Amino acid sequence: MLNKEGIAKRIAQEVKDGYYVNLGIGIPTLVANFVRNDINVEFQSENGVLGMGPFPFDGEEDADIINAGKQTITTLPGASFFDSATSFGMIRGRHVDLTILGAMEVAENGDIANWKIPGKMVKGMGGAMDLVASAENIIVAMMHTNKAGKSKLLKRCTLPLTGVGCVTKIVTNLAVLEVASKGFKLLERAPGVNVEDIKKATEGALILKGDVPEMTL
Repeated sequence: MLNKEGIAKRIAQEVKDGYYVNLGIGIPTLVANFVRNDINVEFQSENGVLGMGPFPFDGEEDADIINAGKQTITTLPGASFFDSATSFGMIRGRHVDLTILGAMEVAENGDIANWKIPGKMVKGMGGAMDLVASAENIIVAMMHTNKAGKSKLLKRCTLPLTGVGCVTKIVTNLAVLEVASKGFKLLERAPGVNVEDIKKATEGALILKGDVPEMTL
């Protein structure tokens, strides 16, 4: 079973040379720490940063340089800062190759709910609506179940939707799954996790084809 860093490390394998990548708040922000050193990637944050690097070491933080989650970040040579209009112009103009988001729920048809729990106060939907409407390659980073042990990979989302039929792949603490036409296709399982564990933790339809390899990190 993976921790949050393990999920981010596995997702980093999906990042290709030359990609422009938007990182959502939460687990996705960790991905920048694990991207291979031999490829060039531009990480974008919707608050107006292009060229984010790994998180700073303790004592090296600059409170003026933050991501959309208000965490202090580092920037790489050539990084740029701009206003929200420019940032969302990049997103809505489909200039981002990969979007990595957290989620509360994902449905077997690719619907995602990640912005609101009814009855609980939220600051706002952020840029998630624009990201899921504009991106063609969306990977979700999430825990497979909630704190009560109930599945977050569902037949249908129960929370207000952020986007419809938009998720392409999901990486959880248990598995890597692809959103297929008839459910979640199991691609890889986390170290020490068997297929039965994943079946029990998945409410939506789980598609199994042949042996499912253990992921390498």
